[in-house]
Amino acid sequence: MYEIVKDFPNKIIFEKEGPFMSLYQPTHKSRPENMQDPIRFKNLVQQLENSLKKGYPEQVDKLMKPFYDIAEDKIFWNNTSEGLVVLANKNKCVVYKLNRSVDELAIVANSFHIKPLIRNFQSADNYHVLGITRNDFNIYEGNRYGIEMIDLDKDTPKTLEEVLGDEYTQSHINTGRYSGGVTGSPVFHGHGGRKDEVEIDTERYFRYIDKFILENFSNEMKLPLILVALDEHQGEFRNITKNKYLLDEKVSKDPEALAREEIKELTWNKMETLYIQKTKDLVDRYGLQSSKFLGTDDLAEIARAALEGRIDTLMIESGHIEPGMVNRQTGEIERGNLDNPEFDDILDDLGEMALKSQSEVVVLPKERMPSNRGIAAIFRY
Repeated sequence: MYEIVKDFPNKIIFEKEGPFMSLYQPTHKSRPENMQDPIRFKNLVQQLENSLKKGYPEQVDKLMKPFYDIAEDKIFWNNTSEGLVVLANKNKCVVYKLNRSVDELAIVANSFHIKPLIRNFQSADNYHVLGITRNDFNIYEGNRYGIEMIDLDKDTPKTLEEVLGDEYTQSHINTGRYSGGVTGSPVFHGHGGRKDEVEIDTERYFRYIDKFILENFSNEMKLPLILVALDEHQGEFRNITKNKYLLDEKVSKDPEALAREEIKELTWNKMETLYIQKTKDLVDRYGLQSSKFLGTDDLAEIARAALEGRIDTLMIESGHIEPGMVNRQTGEIERGNLDNPEFDDILDDLGEMALKSQSEVVVLPKERMPSNRGIAAIFRY
């Protein structure tokens, strides 16, 4: 069995019983490109099998069963996104469908390989875009490289008509996050003119959108949110929102009149200044704390601090790999080869250890890093 998840870090990274299997694959949303995805997946599964046979030959069939199930699940392969991640050990298997492509990787090691997931969820340039009209809404996830619309569950009420129905019912707003249909006793629009009814319905619809985005995206991913909407809807939505991640920066245009690339350009223009300032503040803070001996780019020192739970903020360079492992008992670094099931990426191990200590982990491009060593840390004490 496997479970499709959206939260990160997921509880599986706290599992202690290995071996730990990590599979990453770029996927496609539509035909004919996605017809090759199951074949590529089986090739990666074969790589996992070969690695397991070296260290765990008697456990191969049991450990690989979730991967076999995924490989044969036709419904699964008809509903893929841009990137696929599968993490598994003998106790659990979780699947991420990402709206960002990933590089192919299949590895068995003494810990999960999670740096691409950290990059997906923790990168300093990630943000959400909410496009709303009076009749519909869409949510996007973007960064400096591009933007993708997030596909919502088919049963999710989305349009004003789907949310409010022929006659608005209060109970619908209070239903679960993926409830379908309208239930409960109707609340009729009593007196007042058509304009009043439109305003009331718009407010109720916007409250539904606000609640849905907050519960399903903002609270989980904690990303800044940019609103794309006409000025009249900007004001109405901001008057009712409870989303603390909604930025003051806005795009006052009809989202339905914008192509995806236009949305990316307009929103990144707003985000870029914030992103540059955020990374500058982080680097400046690192410099200040380093002068107080509370920051370093020394790998061995960072490993010891990670073991002791002393890391406040960990910065990891995107794409930088240090083959090896961190000894979880001593904090010592052991160099090794990625082909060996006992070894993974040292920076990946440190990111995982920091997350388990409730540290902030941020992935930065090389040009934004405060060091050329691929990693830098600010200590709590």
